Amino acid sequence: MRIVIIGAGFAGMYAALSAARLRDIQGVSPDKLEIALVAPEPTLVVRPRLYEPKPETLTAPLQDVLKAIDVVYVQGHAEAIDTKSGVVEIAATQGARKKLSYDRLVVATGSRLFRPNVPGLAEHGFSVDQLDDAIALDRHLNKLSSRPPSKARNTVVVAGGGFTGIEAATEVPSRLREILGKDAQVRVVIVDRNEAIAPDMGAGPRPVIQDALRKLGVETRLGVGVASLDKSGVTLSSGEHIECETVIWAAGMRAAPLTAQIPADRDQFGRLLVDRDLRVPSVNAVFATGDAARAACDDVGNYALMSCQHATRMGAFAGNNAAAELLGVPTRPYHQKAYVTCLDLGEAGALFTRGWERTVEMVGDVAKKTKQEINTVWIYPPKAERAAALASADPERVTAL
Repeated sequence: MRIVIIGAGFAGMYAALSAARLRDIQGVSPDKLEIALVAPEPTLVVRPRLYEPKPETLTAPLQDVLKAIDVVYVQGHAEAIDTKSGVVEIAATQGARKKLSYDRLVVATGSRLFRPNVPGLAEHGFSVDQLDDAIALDRHLNKLSSRPPSKARNTVVVAGGGFTGIEAATEVPSRLREILGKDAQVRVVIVDRNEAIAPDMGAGPRPVIQDALRKLGVETRLGVGVASLDKSGVTLSSGEHIECETVIWAAGMRAAPLTAQIPADRDQFGRLLVDRDLRVPSVNAVFATGDAARAACDDVGNYALMSCQHATRMGAFAGNNAAAELLGVPTRPYHQKAYVTCLDLGEAGALFTRGWERTVEMVGDVAKKTKQEINTVWIYPPKAERAAALASADPERVTAL
């Protein structure tokens, strides 16, 4: 028997850990139940941190962890899924291709930034979505010091006033002053089509965010969108033109394209609709998790968000349940009633809220310490020690806040 997990992000990593944990508990050997993880590299990209400087350092190796728990790593890109025959087609290194059959498949392919057909976006826009994107932005920012001083050089426009856009925008002032000099006249502008900043955060936390933006000198343009980009800067739907040499696109996410190969229903973000076990109901032997799945967190209408907080726990349940079906033991319905947010606000600290109603619990330096602990400890892989790694993947305890 074989479980194939596609993706080495937070959901894929925890799916592998959790499936191996249940296999170990049931006393089943890796020869009888193989767990294979398919990804281009055996590396976790710490994606929530990609707005920070030196993004090339924001990865964590997985090879030793996978070896410790007897999970087979298969290097390559999963390019095709045949759900009728139960086969994944993989493009390996140097053009080689291989097919991997599965008895259970866990789709943990994550999400991608939504890039609409805005004139000039592909040529002139940056992002902090994937590791390569963040590295390109970091290199661009560091090269600005070699250019003649100008308002355009010192101006950054961030398209998107949600979680990612705010974290990127509030980090930029300190990053630019480190590069251009502490006395540089830096300008950062957030553009968002919504009438309020951080629309998903609600009214409670918004004053804290607005105060932080004021302290940092970050401007906002709300109720408008980006109409076009060119070498001179950004033109907004209002007709305003902002001279700038840096545009960071942070407006919207979609499930990774591979999910489209699963013959099943999906939501407006491309996420596969799953049942409480994270099974894709209309397709035999397929589970979806993390940003690839639209999953109910509870019985009152809350659904998992595209966040590592939800992906880690969803991954643990998906891996457990895929193994449980093959081992003939009961599955565990996914649930995640606890929900917190911790929004980095650059030199203005951070904002910590609890619950779906987003009650503010901590702000400023206190919240910043929590954010730093989350970013540098909590979301990293467990140590490559078999017992500890397996113990970390109990679905009921993963991300139990």
